[in-house]
Amino acid sequence: MVRPFVPQIVYFEPKALEYPLGKTLYEKFANMDVEIRETTSHNQVRNLPGDNDFQKYRNAKSTLVVGLRKTLKFDTSKPSAEYAIPFATGCMGHCHYCYLQTTMGSKPYIRTYVNTEEIFAAAEEYMKERAPEVTRFEASCTSDIVGIDHLTHTLKNAIEYFGQSEHGRLRFVTKFAHVDHLLDAEHRGKTRFRFSINDDYVIKFFEPGTSRLNERLEAAVKVAQAGYPLGFIIAPIYLHEGWREGYRTMLEKLAEMLPPEATKDLTFELIQHRFTKPAKRVIQKNYPMTKLELDETKRKTKWGRYGIWKYVYTDEEQDEMKQLFLQTIPKLFPKATIEYFT
Repeated sequence: MVRPFVPQIVYFEPKALEYPLGKTLYEKFANMDVEIRETTSHNQVRNLPGDNDFQKYRNAKSTLVVGLRKTLKFDTSKPSAEYAIPFATGCMGHCHYCYLQTTMGSKPYIRTYVNTEEIFAAAEEYMKERAPEVTRFEASCTSDIVGIDHLTHTLKNAIEYFGQSEHGRLRFVTKFAHVDHLLDAEHRGKTRFRFSINDDYVIKFFEPGTSRLNERLEAAVKVAQAGYPLGFIIAPIYLHEGWREGYRTMLEKLAEMLPPEATKDLTFELIQHRFTKPAKRVIQKNYPMTKLELDETKRKTKWGRYGIWKYVYTDEEQDEMKQLFLQTIPKLFPKATIEYFT
């Protein structure tokens, strides 16, 4: 079982201590066996321990920077939501395929933001612009926020904030099972709690440092029993020997475990494995022994929204994937919605 994340080193930006959450976190880490350092800005975080890039990358993944979110202009977050709401950046997991490896570049440390009231105020403006339409906010575009929330409780506060909201809805996804502190949050059905799941092969070889499938499914049962709307992201769908059986078994296991009340309002999002040339370079540098198949000649290209070609599966392979999931999911979960396949 993966233990809840505890950073080895915590950096505080000076202004973070002017906010209640910043003070709370300082006191919390001062009482733990954690090294505390100061930094003028997260960009100045240097001298992380390690004799080479490989070690420094791993140590950065266990480093937390407590600071302020300065940019309060939210990015769009299609197709899962209208906007990404920024509470944290970075992740303690070591998923070989993760797009955060390229977006985080040479700074894979985790950041949490303490000016949450300012972030909520910005969200309020976005909601006003779209009212009376509902505005959905995705809280896990740049991080696995559940992975640090047992320390910060930022996500729990956000769940309760949106629980009071008329036109706002919150969404996030996690690969971690550390959800107990979120079960009593007053969500009022306005937060969709999603788990990223995969078959045993993908989790074993490409998702080190994350909760195992059974742990995620057990956590999903707790979340369903707490009355949250529930969802699953199956990503990345990855073709390997025995993939059909692997994914079928995963879905059957999920159907066996979920209580009936969870299946009435259940969503699935399906995302095939893809990579870019810059991502391939970073992956092979950070995980030189990876078994991840990154052969461009076996893929077709697709133009990405960030102005770069992505390598996705061929049309024929995509059709095989769709056939498996679009047949199996409705059979096992007749009331579920498949939101998209991409």
